[in-house]
Amino acid sequence: MHKDELLELHEQMVTIMEYFKDLEHVDSTLFEAYDELDVTPSDVHMSKSEHKHAVFVLGNALATAMSEDEFSDAGRVGKRMQELAEDAERKL
Repeated sequence: MHKDELLELHEQMVTIMEYFKDLEHVDSTLFEAYDELDVTPSDVHMSKSEHKHAVFVLGNALATAMSEDEFSDAGRVGKRMQELAEDAERKL
């Protein structure tokens, strides 16, 4: 995936995150790990690896927000996103 495509994906995921943040039943702390990264889609000067890591961290949070438990489809996606985020972080 090219960096511009990754930035577009990142931007779309942030839009979804904002939707979930507005819902009352979603735990507001789910997105803290992503927020702490301080990497946004508009930070084009940051490396592709940093955006990739942010996308995986955000993907994990989004999947967790959608999951009923760790064994649901979204829960399994969240677990995989967590593994990918950890791998991407080691490569930073």
